[in-house]
Amino acid sequence: MKKLKKIPRFESEAEERAFWEQHDSSDYGDWSKAQHATLPNLKPSTKTISIRLPESLLYSIKIEANKRDMPYQSLIKALLAEDIKEIRKS
Repeated sequence: MKKLKKIPRFESEAEERAFWEQHDSSDYGDWSKAQHATLPNLKPSTKTISIRLPESLLYSIKIEANKRDMPYQSLIKALLAEDIKEIRKS
């Protein structure tokens, strides 16, 4: 087992960033002991897309969204996420 180096103190985020750009983190930490981290409050990046829908389908989506008291775009995202989750299960 190799001896790990001590991580220096940094005066700024820019100094730390420059340090890690030049050094291998495996010299400073044992990655075999790393644990999976969840960041529940991290907002995922989004990308704007354009999609063509039949007017009747869009109208139906808007009606359903209104019943659920949510924006229709949010309903579309929720329905897509549910469907993809089901597809990946099988």
